[in-house]
Amino acid sequence: MNLKATLVGCAGLEAFLLPLPPRGLMSDCDSVCFSQLKNSISTLLCEGCECSEDEGRRMKRREKNRVAAQKSRKRQTQRADLLHQACELLEQRNRELRREVDSLSEEQRRLTEALTAHEPQCPIMHCSFASCASSGLQPHNL
Repeated sequence: MNLKATLVGCAGLEAFLLPLPPRGLMSDCDSVCFSQLKNSISTLLCEGCECSEDEGRRMKRREKNRVAAQKSRKRQTQRADLLHQACELLEQRNRELRREVDSLSEEQRRLTEALTAHEPQCPIMHCSFASCASSGLQPHNL
C-alpha cells in the first residue's frame, strides 16, 4: 500500500514519521483520532527538545484549519449532491409534462378533425335561431 508520511514533533526529528492512509480512506472519526495521536506524540517528543510555544500554537492552528477545510469540502459535496438530485427530479418532471403536452395536442387535433367532419351534417349549425326553435331542434333536445 502506498502510504504518505507526516513529520511529528519538533524540527530535526525527521526520524519520527507516522504513516497516513490515503485521504479518501480516512473517515472523520479516523481523522480526529489520528490528529489526537499526532498531537500526543508531538507533545511527548517536544518535552525532550526545545520547541517554542509558537510552534505548538502554529501546529494547533494548522490542525484546526485542516479539520475546518475538511468539513467545508464535505458540506460543499453534500450541497452539490442535493443540487444534482433536484436537477434529476426537475428533468424527470419536465419529461412528464412534455409527454402530457404531446398527448393533449394529439387529443386537440383529433377533436378538431371530428368537429370539422361533423360540421357539414350538423342541423344546428345550418339553421337560424328562430327556425331551429320552431322546429324543436334545440341543443337540449338533441
